[in-house]
Amino acid sequence: MIAAEALAAGLDTPALCELAGWPRNADTSDIRMAFEQALSESGIEPPDPALARRHALRRLAARLLAREIAPADLATDDWWETKVETAAERSFVALIPPCGCCVEYTLGLDQRTWAAELRNAALALTSSPPTGPGC
Repeated sequence: MIAAEALAAGLDTPALCELAGWPRNADTSDIRMAFEQALSESGIEPPDPALARRHALRRLAARLLAREIAPADLATDDWWETKVETAAERSFVALIPPCGCCVEYTLGLDQRTWAAELRNAALALTSSPPTGPGC
């Protein structure tokens, strides 16, 4: 979706066109390679990995609020290991367990309470000032 938005904004490269047509569930290593190729073709320096991860965390929170993903979907990709800098980021990440089955064990919360607290933390994160350009 981001690739399609970039095309609509006027950024047009062969790799970006290819990437825009891929499904969300495409292989992540293929996505990364195509993304890096699109950046190179555009003359754009790749973002700092830690900052990019923080941007992705904010987008993840927005997708949760939009109900594009379920709370259990967050227990993937090691989000709980993300290096955060703000209180809003810390609050959101603190509610992401290493796996979906560990919510009660690791956080001491039942599924319903966890989902409610996670949505509140996502709202706080998406409402907080952006961490940098593009967030």
